[in-house]
Amino acid sequence: MTFEVEPLEACFGAEVRGVKLASIDDGAFAELYDAWLQYALLIFPGQHLTNDEQIAFAKRFGEMEFDMIELSNVREDGSLRLGDDDDMVKILRGNMGWHHDSTYMPVQAKGAVFTAHVVPSSGGETAWADASAAYEALDEGMRQRIAHLSAYHSLHYSQMKAGHTHKKKDSEYFGYGLDDRDPPLRPLVKVHPETGRPTMTIGRHAYGIPGLSEAESESLLQELVDFTCQPPRTHRHGWTPGDVVLWDNRCLLHQACPWDMREARVMYHSRIAGDPESEFAGTA
Repeated sequence: MTFEVEPLEACFGAEVRGVKLASIDDGAFAELYDAWLQYALLIFPGQHLTNDEQIAFAKRFGEMEFDMIELSNVREDGSLRLGDDDDMVKILRGNMGWHHDSTYMPVQAKGAVFTAHVVPSSGGETAWADASAAYEALDEGMRQRIAHLSAYHSLHYSQMKAGHTHKKKDSEYFGYGLDDRDPPLRPLVKVHPETGRPTMTIGRHAYGIPGLSEAESESLLQELVDFTCQPPRTHRHGWTPGDVVLWDNRCLLHQACPWDMREARVMYHSRIAGDPESEFAGTA
């Protein structure tokens, strides 16, 4: 390769050095895309992308679900969001639960490019978990049990379960995913469209498996998350300003880790749209 790829200690992921993402040529990008499919998580230290450079890099992976949002506990005037009644704080705290992005939308996201601009003195890491490796590690009885099950996915559900209700009007949070559309119904097990590996779609947005009681559904979904999100199927990244991370949302769960919100944490997220042929989920 034209750059250095160092696998992480987890069963997935790699750190990539020797490439400048803002000016990567087509040949190197093709190698990078292959590495992304192989490792699912790529970490690029010290890139210091501008917002425009981040969006341009993300767009090389396909159509965008949205170009960029700021995930931050800092307001535009520079003050910190300190109140638990702040709708953005509710989203930031909700994101501390394991999840895939946009499973609550009709088309699940393909992946994301995430950058660190301001980080706290401790905490505030991001962790990922490999749902493909977890599926492969399940015993045959559990594989058969979940083979034909599906779950609904809702951001309303996951936020309320975490104790966060959102204001309907005059909210600073733009409400993405909090509209009143019917929740999509997604299979617990699917095949990754590019690698061909079976994987699970689970996490905090999932609930209400048809055919099971509420208690049975919650118990099973939590069991699958607990099994998935343990070593060697997890990696936690401690951020340094300028870091860029690219992950495959089709097979990885992720979560933000807590930090003292009296300190600033400013991150920028570009979300790559999923292919409707493989990532669309209808309602029941």
